[in-house]
Amino acid sequence: MIMKGKKGVILGIANKKSIAYGIAKACQEQGAEMAITFLNERFEKKLAPIAEDLDCGARLYPCDVSNPEEIKALKVSLEKDMGQIDFIVHSIAFAPKEGLSGRFIDIGKDAFDVAMNISVYSLIEIVRELKPILSNKASVLTLSYYGGVKYIPNYNLMGVAKAALEMTVKYLAEDLGKDGIRVNAISAGPIKTLAAAGIGDFGFMLKWNKAHAPLKENVTIEQVGNSGMYLLSDLSSGVTGEIHYVDGGYNLMGMPAVEFDEAGKPHIAWNGEK
Repeated sequence: MIMKGKKGVILGIANKKSIAYGIAKACQEQGAEMAITFLNERFEKKLAPIAEDLDCGARLYPCDVSNPEEIKALKVSLEKDMGQIDFIVHSIAFAPKEGLSGRFIDIGKDAFDVAMNISVYSLIEIVRELKPILSNKASVLTLSYYGGVKYIPNYNLMGVAKAALEMTVKYLAEDLGKDGIRVNAISAGPIKTLAAAGIGDFGFMLKWNKAHAPLKENVTIEQVGNSGMYLLSDLSSGVTGEIHYVDGGYNLMGMPAVEFDEAGKPHIAWNGEK
């Protein structure tokens, strides 16, 4: 089994539709032992059965990344219960509602600060606090989206946060490479998750991606999970600082396919539902 003997922590599972759950499940199926975290009491109740499903029921820890003390406490708990760990999955992002709608120029500083703190700085803080218990061949993985590279309607502030996150991956990869620690990100195509529910017209985004991605399908949490497992395992021991796309190839498209009617008038080819 590819991950046999590996131990790690997954931050950011919300439910069984979460991309983080897909990664955790793929790692478990390949022999990994893990812990998972929850944001607050409401999520603790929801995640308890998921922790049992992942064989880590006793390793379910609180971690609100906006509270530095909870990150420090997570390190203490992981060291006590697991000793050294081999991987971290950071699947945490948040922007206030005002940052995901309306005109971009009207986004307030408070909303900007919150989004950058939760979605970006938390990766740095988590890795820094957990570094003393990371093995010398550890792997760190976070989650991005194409909206951090190109404009995506209704993504607004989160696009800026993802752009910052991707550069954070690269700078962390260089800084931690000397310690043998790898840092990568997966940029997944749109998936119907709890986080995606806050993005306006998300249903149209799913249809558009399916129609214009080369594979003509939307990806699943299982597909992203398997890619995540690869990046956390020794199979990717020579890979760091990468933004790995798992989006059916959508990111390579410069423009959608165009068809012409009998009069020679162009229109966008649409192979999905209208």
